[in-house]
Amino acid sequence: MQNSTTIGFIGAGNMAYALISGLIRNGFNAQNIKLSDTDADLLFQRQAEFNLEVFTDNTELASQCDVIVFAVKPQILSIVCRELQTHIDHQPLMISIAAGVRSTDINRWLGGDTAIVRSMPNTPALLGKGATGMMANSTVSDEQKILAEQVLGAVSECLWVEDEKMLDAVTALSGSGPAYFFLMIESMTKAGVALGLDEKTAEQLSIQTALGASMMASKGEDSAHELRAKVTSPNGTTQAAIESFQDQNFEMIVSHAMRAAFDRAREMGSELGDND
Repeated sequence: MQNSTTIGFIGAGNMAYALISGLIRNGFNAQNIKLSDTDADLLFQRQAEFNLEVFTDNTELASQCDVIVFAVKPQILSIVCRELQTHIDHQPLMISIAAGVRSTDINRWLGGDTAIVRSMPNTPALLGKGATGMMANSTVSDEQKILAEQVLGAVSECLWVEDEKMLDAVTALSGSGPAYFFLMIESMTKAGVALGLDEKTAEQLSIQTALGASMMASKGEDSAHELRAKVTSPNGTTQAAIESFQDQNFEMIVSHAMRAAFDRAREMGSELGDND
């Protein structure tokens, strides 16, 4: 991405903060990043943190940017898009990180024929360790797809899906996924306490175990299935635990939970698109 590219963020919350931090950390010039929000105090805080230009008027920002990132709550995205309709004649790339809002609805609110990348990041992006699913509409050029990868890739691993419906599966897996692991850590900590450990020790062991296991899965050549088999000695302690999980249909519990998230993501898309 050229440093002459101008990127504007509408919404100055945590995800915008993460993306701006990642871009600057990767060498992008803060002078070519612009930010708008209705919260003046938050804007001035971000201005002091990053030394970038800020606006309280979204249309003023939009008219100056090659890429516009929608980092606002899904419920207000339609309002933001409609106010930009007459200020995007220069045809910037629009990147939405608003959960559940379909690209067809964003395109309609913007007046049509707009290049839109819809994405589903997750909260580890705040640490530069995110996972993001992305989908481009037919108006997005190959060059703009690269731009989107560079913006979102500043804080996450990016994977494209062809069918927008698959973003609901991404939402169920990686979008909501961090909470599943937090629940596992919480549950392991409580179980450790019940077995006699003090809470701090149990929590530290749970967190470090989750971190180490994730690193083994991401850095090694073995699949998660193979890694699990290697640490599950016949008739050992791990086998006893795994069999207990399986006796209670652990895989089905995970499957049902992800299906619930998937179904809710689809419902949200309909609610947010139809109720405008």
